[in-house]
Amino acid sequence: GGYATGMFGKWHLGDNYPFRPEDRGYTEVFRHGGGGVGQAPDFWDNAYFGGSYWHNGTPEAVEGYCADEFFNYAKKFVTDCKSKGKPFLAYISTNTPHGPFCSPVSFSEPYKDQTLKVANFFGMIANIDENVGKFRDFLEAEELTENTIFIFTTDNGTAGGAKIFNAGMRAGKGSEYDGGHRVPFFMHWPGGNLTGGKDVEPITAHVDILPTLIDLCGISAPTNVKFDGDTLVPLLKDKSQDWPDRVLVTDSQRIRDPKKWKKCSVMTSRWRLVNKKKLFDIKADPNQSNDVSESHPEVVQRLQAFYESWWADIKPSFSQSANIYLGHPKDNPARLSSHDWITKKNPPWNQGQVRRAMNDKDAIGYWNVQVHEDGEYEFRLRRWPKESDTAIDAPLKAGEQVPGTPTYRAVEGVAIAPAKATLKIGDFEETKTVAKGDKFIAFKVKLKAGMTRLDCRFKTEDGTKYGAFYVDVEKLN
Repeated sequence: GGYATGMFGKWHLGDNYPFRPEDRGYTEVFRHGGGGVGQAPDFWDNAYFGGSYWHNGTPEAVEGYCADEFFNYAKKFVTDCKSKGKPFLAYISTNTPHGPFCSPVSFSEPYKDQTLKVANFFGMIANIDENVGKFRDFLEAEELTENTIFIFTTDNGTAGGAKIFNAGMRAGKGSEYDGGHRVPFFMHWPGGNLTGGKDVEPITAHVDILPTLIDLCGISAPTNVKFDGDTLVPLLKDKSQDWPDRVLVTDSQRIRDPKKWKKCSVMTSRWRLVNKKKLFDIKADPNQSNDVSESHPEVVQRLQAFYESWWADIKPSFSQSANIYLGHPKDNPARLSSHDWITKKNPPWNQGQVRRAMNDKDAIGYWNVQVHEDGEYEFRLRRWPKESDTAIDAPLKAGEQVPGTPTYRAVEGVAIAPAKATLKIGDFEETKTVAKGDKFIAFKVKLKAGMTRLDCRFKTEDGTKYGAFYVDVEKLN
């Protein structure tokens, strides 16, 4: 629609082509790696304060607290758009509040009577509050408030605060109950007469946001896309009589291979059918403590039938793999991490686990990859990421602790002593000797374009196996 699009903060939808925000249409990107600061794909040793973040694909060092930096970069983006007369969408997705719980002392200090975790959890929230307020003041100072749609929402139910305050809801992050997925959604737009004081009662969801913004901004929807959601404009303009009694599904499995009826909720404005059998009247029972399935069998049947149709619609996608591209011009060399291994159990997804040399056999896996085009490729297998400049067999000292609970870098880096390194990709397999002091082991392979698997391992003299936690892949010619 002619808009500049900026993304700032947490992405967690992929760290390689074609899954990064810059590959998905964002024109300005400033983000950390993985799902949180200090996770395996993130820049090495990031810990909330200082560090480096990916700015349009290139690591860029900063000095401040992560959430402050995300808002600051967003302000620069908005200012630049204003100077060019360019309409904009700024998506600011804070990684906070998230474990590890680390906050600037000035924000956690008012809660010092709490535990260290809770004080810093509250401090992170207070920091968001201040940043949101400053951003709204910034828009006002730039005379952009009147015609800017300002949305504040969150991504899932609370993890750190469920035992502190949960608004009477059941459970928290990762749950199929409302405490796991019901979130606030506030919208403000003076130019569109959305200035507060109005509640929307019918059930809505994240899938409605894009259709709503397209509608409000007068942008033509793409003709080849079928949206799962609907525009909320009728609800915003008091035309709720035009709104259907819709059904939505939330799914909280977090497993590799989806299982039918596992950790799911089929929802209407009144009902929640949980895991196929339990039915709750959310209006009368927001805590979801009273199963009323026996007294409302017709509702159970209707919602079960909807889920069956929904499952049939999405099931064909289960056999599809999300393949990281190798040799694509927009991401060459590609930087792979253990976060994206395909495994039976959770892989080493944070830098603390990498530092501990996590090597449970069910947690070591392979990458699904797409060789972009025929050619010669070089694979550099690493124990530590390139930016650490550390040998495969070397230990690492624990990183400096920052205010709050221990970060992922506050762990001693365990030394391993591999004697061999093995690369397997498609039908190709080769093993090389690892010498003391090697920072990586390189393999050159001629590959044909296409989908395949990449498996990289280290093995010690006594047969102990480790995955190559980091692999750089470069197309040479």
